[in-house]
Amino acid sequence: MLSAESAAVVRATLPAVGGAINDITPIFYRKMFTAHPELLRDLFNRGNQANGAQGRALAGSIATFAVALLEHPDTRPEQLLERIAHKHASLGITAEQYGIVHRHLFAAIAEVLGDAVTPEVAAAWDEVYWLMAGALIALEARLYAESGVADGDVWRPWRVVGRVEETPDVATFMLRPADRGPTPPFRPGQYVSVQVELPDGARQIRQYSLSCAPGGSDHWISVKRVAGDPEGEVSNWLHANVREGDILRVSAPFGDVALDEGDCPLLLASAGIGATPIISMMAHLAATATTRPVTVVHGDRSPLTHPFRGELELLSEKIPQAVTHVWYEEPGEGWPAERTGLVDLGGVEILDGTRAYLCGPVPFMRSVRTRLLDLGVPADRIHYEIFSPDEGL
Repeated sequence: MLSAESAAVVRATLPAVGGAINDITPIFYRKMFTAHPELLRDLFNRGNQANGAQGRALAGSIATFAVALLEHPDTRPEQLLERIAHKHASLGITAEQYGIVHRHLFAAIAEVLGDAVTPEVAAAWDEVYWLMAGALIALEARLYAESGVADGDVWRPWRVVGRVEETPDVATFMLRPADRGPTPPFRPGQYVSVQVELPDGARQIRQYSLSCAPGGSDHWISVKRVAGDPEGEVSNWLHANVREGDILRVSAPFGDVALDEGDCPLLLASAGIGATPIISMMAHLAATATTRPVTVVHGDRSPLTHPFRGELELLSEKIPQAVTHVWYEEPGEGWPAERTGLVDLGGVEILDGTRAYLCGPVPFMRSVRTRLLDLGVPADRIHYEIFSPDEGL
């Protein structure tokens, strides 16, 4: 809980800090990476740094946490904290690194706001920062303990035991522990981090949803080659270089968006490569002979770009109460007109008590979430996984 004195100062200065946060974050990162270049080289996503996505996500998380402290002083934004903690744990973040962030973030705040940062203002925002950092450190310690690893020690060598080309731009890598240790459990919807050494010596890390059912000896990740300018550094490297027999450095599984084990109806909605956590959920539901009503919605460019198209059909047949709806923007001949174009939930029955899981581009998830809210699905029953820094829906 934020002290009364600090709450008054934060409330008064929040507009100024919030208005300047997009000026503060690039200065913060510049200062931190100048002092610790290894963090940009081996920890932070260089692509997200280049396009500003990481800075916007950081700004959003700080602002959200500060507002939550003011509006709900007796609680804390658990969903926000859980999401960040899982992401941090998958990277092996440790408590000591919060001190590094604090030092350079507050130096950037002072540089941007100048004389407005009085000792009282600095102390109040310092309290906000350490309340958030302390909560994250505790959550991450819990996640490490649940995974059976020391704080930050999440990495193991995994051997590629198979590779499947799902589409021209999506490949599935089947992984097995190379150290012959046990395969860690995971929940459908969770992800792992993969760290690769690129030609310039950087050890870049990316997260990939697990695309298999839990309980086996292997973990599968399905990676879409990211085109554009810049291209996805890690995804393109994996596609070009990794074959059966190669070794990858992979983290323990983490992720706050995981399939619940209840009996309520499910809506599993995805678009593009967002199908990866959804196909894991489907595989689990089929393997456990679920009797839950399951509505599956997927949108893609065309049948050729649809990953797991065949698997989706087979798994849907194994789930007695599964109904599948697929939209293609470029379907080819014979595809029904009502399923051509973008996903439209207008003709999809959403059962009472539905719990929804969404994954795909942010505009797709925002559209689906808005429709569900309009239909009366409570916000706390709509879960989403996002494959970029989380700037919110």
